[in-house]
Amino acid sequence: MTLHQGFAFAIVLAMMALFVWGRLRYDVVAMLALFASVAAGIVPAEDAFSGFGDEVVIIVAAALLVSAAVAKSGVTERLMQPLAPYLRTTRSQVFVLVLAVIVLSTFIKNVGALAILMPVAFQIGKRTGTPPSQLLMPLSFGSLMGGLITMVGTSPNIIVSRVREEIVGQPFQLFDYAPVGLGIAALGLACITLTYRLLPSDRRGGASLDAAINIENYVAELRVPPGSPLVGTVARDVTALAEGPATLTTVVRERFRRYKPTPMLRLQAGDVLLLEGEPEALERVVARGGLELAGQDAGAAADGDTVGTIEGVVTGDSALVGETPAHIDLRGRYQVTLLAISRSGQRITQRLRSVRFQAGDVVVLQGRFDVLPDSLTALGILPLAERDLALGRGRRRWLPILVLALAMAAVALKLAPVAFAFFGAALALLLTRTLSLRDAYESVEWPILILLGALIPVSEAVRTTGATDLIAGWLSVAAGALPPMGALGLILVVAMAVTPFLNNAATVLVMAPVAASLAGKLGLAPDPFLMAVALGAACDFLTPFGHQCNTLVMGPGGYRFGDYCKLGMPLSALVIAAGIPLIALVWPLG
Repeated sequence: MTLHQGFAFAIVLAMMALFVWGRLRYDVVAMLALFASVAAGIVPAEDAFSGFGDEVVIIVAAALLVSAAVAKSGVTERLMQPLAPYLRTTRSQVFVLVLAVIVLSTFIKNVGALAILMPVAFQIGKRTGTPPSQLLMPLSFGSLMGGLITMVGTSPNIIVSRVREEIVGQPFQLFDYAPVGLGIAALGLACITLTYRLLPSDRRGGASLDAAINIENYVAELRVPPGSPLVGTVARDVTALAEGPATLTTVVRERFRRYKPTPMLRLQAGDVLLLEGEPEALERVVARGGLELAGQDAGAAADGDTVGTIEGVVTGDSALVGETPAHIDLRGRYQVTLLAISRSGQRITQRLRSVRFQAGDVVVLQGRFDVLPDSLTALGILPLAERDLALGRGRRRWLPILVLALAMAAVALKLAPVAFAFFGAALALLLTRTLSLRDAYESVEWPILILLGALIPVSEAVRTTGATDLIAGWLSVAAGALPPMGALGLILVVAMAVTPFLNNAATVLVMAPVAASLAGKLGLAPDPFLMAVALGAACDFLTPFGHQCNTLVMGPGGYRFGDYCKLGMPLSALVIAAGIPLIALVWPLG
């Protein structure tokens, strides 16, 4: 092992450790890896920022813009509306929703497809009484499978295409992934439809206080005014008003004194109560106890014509993540008030203004109807409940679909390369004002682009130093005792196992050169091994943090970490069992 190879291994291992540690965001970790690579001399200083000009970054950014325009058009919800009355059973709902998200994520980024259909799932679940826990995880997994079908459905496919171009001089084309992706998606659809009952059915996901959607473990902050009938009563009198599951967790007095609601503690005027329970129970306590929602604007509850409440989930890229309502100044900067919050698997016992938001939190916000859409967009909150607001729905409903179809046709007919076609599509949407510049900049996942731009030179350095050949040599020793199909399966399983710790884009940047090198050492074609990396990196069904789609549904679905394995384990086994022969059939090993 040379000194430069040692540096490359040390940087990659340190990067993996920081990803697992989770205290630093993945884009910061990628920048640290790039800086360390330049300082160690394995990336020339003049090439340090070459990754930001790579066409992969352009394709991902353009695909995100097109996805945002399709999401804001409202076409998908409109197409799903006629089907809703016929989806009476949970199985039919799972089948149709997963099929819809597979189709949608074939053409736009999978996280965009999921964001479009999550409100639809909640609306259907509300009408039929189906708990969100049985709909949202299948929807997330379906979006991951749909992303396998085309190059623009998920970032790993785009990166693998670039690696193939470096190795054989020709990138994968837009629909080269389709034969394997369609097979996996069809089998996965059947598997999810048959096994969704493995998911918990006794948990309910996110909701607003108007009971649009029910959710357990909501925490609201309530103030006891002087005229409240609860003045002088004790904790059990508060929960008795709920006539349902509700728990008084904390009493805050004189702004800073915190008390546990013991049987002897009597409430006083001005006390702030942290009450946990279902929305209907909270609503009954507020109404019957004459309580006030802390932070609510005076008279806002009565001003139903101009002020409303809406609930949504905090996305991974939200400006709220890591911040408190007081620090980010929700009321001053965004003109919304936090009324309640729910966090899966955790009881909140501190005042809402001091809670640090996490990705997956479900929040209830109140604000004026004319500012709510812009505020939700600016904060990175995905609205969940059925509502009267036409969020982002303009008059040009079908134009984004038409532009997307033209871009994909241009690529399929080889009239333009993928990067130029989708760049042109994004530009057309901006020029026609189908997507505003503000929405365009906010729809781009800048952390992902920074991760890609920073790690592309690092990945190239790992290859040029010979570190990938060294890893491939070690893997070839293990694969030497296996038939070619076994070596292919080894790469698929390794990519699938590494993804939860590295992020799927980072996994491909590290694993794709290793897979190609292993194929060369075994005298086999590189294409099936690159496809195995793309498939493994895109299929994280076992954890809530390997892909942002899984993180997005954790809070609204009320999921715990172990719930992902219940449905994800059989699905992962199916991907391995079916993916290996499918790849070998479509892309011969010899």
